[in-house]
Amino acid sequence: MFSLMPILQAVFGILIFLIFSWVISENRKSVNLRFVLTGVIIQFVFAFLIMKVNIINQAFLLASKGISALKTATCEATRFVFGYLGGGEMPFTLCDGASTFIFAFQALPMLIVISAISMLLFHWRILPFLVRGFSWALQRMLNVGGALGVCSAAKIFLGQTEAPLLIRPYFSNLSRSELFSVMTAGMATTSASIMVVYSTILENTIDNPISHILTASIISIPAALTISRLMVPQEAVSSSGDLVNPYNFSGSMDAISQGASDGMKLYLNIIAMLIAALALVALVNTMLGTLPHIGGAPLTLQRIFGFIMSPVTWLMGVPWSEANIAGNLLGTKTVLNEVIAFIELAALPKQVLSKHTDLIMVYALCGFANLSSIGIQIGGLGTMAPERRNEIIALGFKAVIAGTLSSCMSGTIVGILYWIG
Repeated sequence: MFSLMPILQAVFGILIFLIFSWVISENRKSVNLRFVLTGVIIQFVFAFLIMKVNIINQAFLLASKGISALKTATCEATRFVFGYLGGGEMPFTLCDGASTFIFAFQALPMLIVISAISMLLFHWRILPFLVRGFSWALQRMLNVGGALGVCSAAKIFLGQTEAPLLIRPYFSNLSRSELFSVMTAGMATTSASIMVVYSTILENTIDNPISHILTASIISIPAALTISRLMVPQEAVSSSGDLVNPYNFSGSMDAISQGASDGMKLYLNIIAMLIAALALVALVNTMLGTLPHIGGAPLTLQRIFGFIMSPVTWLMGVPWSEANIAGNLLGTKTVLNEVIAFIELAALPKQVLSKHTDLIMVYALCGFANLSSIGIQIGGLGTMAPERRNEIIALGFKAVIAGTLSSCMSGTIVGILYWIG
């Protein structure tokens, strides 16, 4: 349904995001305004085609059904391995209102399955084919170099340290701007392995969550390139380069084995991260609870985040009456991580946020832009190019800002398309 005021609010927000990126730019005089305008238009066109063109929309819905099939297959495996903890038949009677869902045993195991399938698709050269196709499109539409185009395209499917492996021979020779674009793309998007976890968390929050999550990862790439080029303009000649295979599998079973092993590492890391992060939040909230109440309620991290990030969510098109809650989610994602933010979004009572705001926040939260990712990038990218480790450290916090703005741009544009109908 067409509504003018929220659209104007969101357009104003996009302008503010771009102006802010320009204000904190390393060299404002070198910013290519044509590149910025092209990037915003391409992001809007990508979002429009995926969400509004029926044949493309149906293809994404088909992908959603494929993920549902994978979830069902994984559930069969978790039932065998974990019994009733993994979704099998309960050996006892549940109390009224009790839930049988256990996140660690029924949602996270999908990481292992998807990781194994991803490596198999890489071995069969299907994933490299898709990456080359997206890279070709990005290079011609946004005039980026071959190495950056490959890494940006791969980031749709791979993690923030896995995607750069595809351009490892060229990594040390990337310009400062290209290096920052690689870091921003890593922060602004997610990976195929973790997408299914998001979709499981959000299955009762929005319709066809995997379709929206995949869309978010695609449309955030031109946003990441646009914002990163605003903050660190490209002044050198773009680096050339093509996709390099970083894996050497002896066969399909070797690919599946390596993928499952990598997925298990990610599985354990996420469990450890969730336990530590949620415990720390509870500890800080306990300490804040000793302070005098504000507005008749105890002070918590959630309330502080909501206050700080409320204006940002309003700029994305969220009504001011919902901006505080939405700001809390965005702050949680930035300071902690997106998994916890998605869990909090899914736990909100119905009608607390409108469908429009739910949709915006799914896109705004769908990315790795948080403080812990700085350490991940320093460890991963710094290993590939030790001589540039200090430069990566210096750009880390700026990459979090750029990645957050990129995801917010995606949420804002999707919110506009929602009102256009």
